[in-house]
Amino acid sequence: MDAVDLRQFYYRTPLGRVAKHTLRRALRALWPDLRGQALAGYGFAAPFLRPFDDETARTLCLMPAQQGAFHWPVAAPNRSVLVEERNWPVQPGFFDRIVVAHGLETSERPGALLEEVNRCLAPGGRAIFIVPNRAGLWARRDATPFGHGRPYSVGQLERLLQEHGFEPERHAAALYALPSHRMFWLKLAKLLEATGRRLDAQPLAGVILVETTKLAFAAPRTGVRARSALEVLEGLTAPAPKPANGRAARALARMSRNR
Repeated sequence: MDAVDLRQFYYRTPLGRVAKHTLRRALRALWPDLRGQALAGYGFAAPFLRPFDDETARTLCLMPAQQGAFHWPVAAPNRSVLVEERNWPVQPGFFDRIVVAHGLETSERPGALLEEVNRCLAPGGRAIFIVPNRAGLWARRDATPFGHGRPYSVGQLERLLQEHGFEPERHAAALYALPSHRMFWLKLAKLLEATGRRLDAQPLAGVILVETTKLAFAAPRTGVRARSALEVLEGLTAPAPKPANGRAARALARMSRNR
């Protein structure tokens, strides 16, 4: 789905507005205070960033080239930019927080995308990845944006993130309402959402949210023991004589006594 279809869903359909407000609440529960932080949203995160805009030091919307971009926020100076998923036009460590929504599941090279997110996140910074739940109903209906791309389970997503320098801290779930545009189910959306959260029925949720921290140092992936600094510099010093043993040692001892 391109940016036009996504904007149409979240801003023009009742089901999209339900999804927008639900995911905003889920994000706010994970990040209750972002005062003074530099925040970015990648993918189609614009509908979820608006509540944070008044408190952050800066908020930018990075929209992937394969989806397209539009002016954001409405009726204000533009702070959205079209980017290549593997080449964001910012310096390393520029953002304190990053939200990735409708970006990872549709990426052709998710590993390369995660490396770029890692590059642009400050050391110790946090990122939230919002993806379709592999076991949920929303991933099975292409009438919503979460029915497109590659869905994940919590375990699959956490393993992928760990492979690219992120440490999963906690996860949450949202969209327990049925992905239906019928008014009957829309009226039940708040009740179903509250019930799903109370019962912690995450396998039934439409999306999962995983909060991660950027690791300052990543462990080697090959399993090879890391060499110490002394071992690295060992070849630069003069070679030390090997200790004598056996017959040679006895000969050296006799020569020492004769002296």
